[in-house]
Amino acid sequence: MYQLLLTKRYLSSKIMPLLAALAVALCTAMVIVVWSVMGGFLVMLINSGRTLAGDVSISWPITGFAYYDDLIKRLESDPTIAAATPMIDTYGLIGLPDGRTETVQVQGIDGPSFSRVTGFGDILYWRPIDRPTEKDIGKQDLRLTRHDLWGDLLKGGLNLARIERSKANPQGTERPAVVLGISVSGFNFREPWGFFPGLPMIRGESGEKKPVDIFMLPVDGSVTLNVLPMDSKGRAIEMVARTFPVANEFYSGLYEIDRKRVFVQLKALQDMLKMNRAVKIENTGGVKVSANPDEESFTSAKVVGESPARVTNVLVRGKQDVFDTRDADALATRVAQIYREFAAAHEGQVPDSTTIRIQTWADQNATMIGAVKKETALVLFIFCFVSLTAVFLVLAIFWAMVSEKTRDIGVLRAIGASRSGIAGLWVFYGLAIGLAGSLVGFVLAYSVVTNINAIHEWMGQYLKLYIWDPRVYYFSRIPSQLDPGHVVIVLLGGVLASCLGALWPAARAARMNPVEALRFE
Repeated sequence: MYQLLLTKRYLSSKIMPLLAALAVALCTAMVIVVWSVMGGFLVMLINSGRTLAGDVSISWPITGFAYYDDLIKRLESDPTIAAATPMIDTYGLIGLPDGRTETVQVQGIDGPSFSRVTGFGDILYWRPIDRPTEKDIGKQDLRLTRHDLWGDLLKGGLNLARIERSKANPQGTERPAVVLGISVSGFNFREPWGFFPGLPMIRGESGEKKPVDIFMLPVDGSVTLNVLPMDSKGRAIEMVARTFPVANEFYSGLYEIDRKRVFVQLKALQDMLKMNRAVKIENTGGVKVSANPDEESFTSAKVVGESPARVTNVLVRGKQDVFDTRDADALATRVAQIYREFAAAHEGQVPDSTTIRIQTWADQNATMIGAVKKETALVLFIFCFVSLTAVFLVLAIFWAMVSEKTRDIGVLRAIGASRSGIAGLWVFYGLAIGLAGSLVGFVLAYSVVTNINAIHEWMGQYLKLYIWDPRVYYFSRIPSQLDPGHVVIVLLGGVLASCLGALWPAARAARMNPVEALRFE
């Protein structure tokens, strides 16, 4: 009982123990914040990747593989698979309205099925919204008004088509279109309220933003897409250019994707890359290859051969949310089994099951994910090493307090306190400091982590200090995630550090001779 009473007295009457508790609090908060941000970065990296890549990818780059419709049918008949979708993945050049030409990653997709496999439909930016975003106090977001316009853009984005209406045709007609990453054009800038206002802007020489004489690309803009078809041996044929209207823009939150990716209708990209269905037709003039066997000039001709349409990827999504590596690997194993059956049915016409690439999204980005994990471990090690200062600070303070309280220790020993009781007093004292410091550190860390983006915005607005620049980092917002397991580990570490710091002074106090302690001046 006397340990508890003395601990309470020492904590409330001395400033030095409170400084030790503050040191523990700061060290605890520092480690929790770092672990939460780095862990949140890793989780967001994986989730953002899955948003546009599905769970498993079957790929044969450049030349692609045929009969993908049959493969998709086989995949979707499996009870563990929710959906599958074809895709062409290539690189090209995009000509923008202001005369710039940029290198981009071009993906040909079927909008509806791609949305079922990925989160494509959820990341289309221009859509009607009923409520302003959290920071849009002034209701500056254009999506709050003209819901008919944004509704058309959302529909057009899902189908990768521009809907063009006229008085003669109020229902409108669809033209194949592209969906750009929100940062591809260079006209969209995030405002302090967190999102894009919808007014095309450029940055002047002095850094200020100025409006440009170009209306929103998804409303009336168009871009020129240039791609390079390859033959079956991987040899370039000729550059193909085509102008597409812009149907919508997407915002994944992953800057590298938003800056460099363009989606286009699958059939349109197949046509540009010579990967669409083609037939060999024989007539009186000889044999001719046509991509359209229904052309009027060949109605009486004889079909002597066919080249089926091809894609470079088939993306697969499982019926459960695949976050765990083991679940993703199990799904990839099942997809590989289905592909083996598919390859056997089309032997010699599709890539062999031993050479086709079947990977989870984590496998495709293993280098980047592994690097982030190693960096997280390294940063945590450094900060934990720095946090050892709390151990030595507690040790130094308690060492000084033992010297100061020598007479008190002598009195306790004289009235019957045992050596273990005296040692327990100082260890209990260290435990109290560790508990107090760890709890205060948790409250501080929780406040920082849950408001980290608001703090960053405040620093940028008033201090002109932008630590997290979306042009440099992958994400436009600082990711953070408080993991309960991580928090418990750090809090226990703070308590343990305080107890370790108290051990040596506790041993010194326990070894004191009561007679000498009472005579201490």
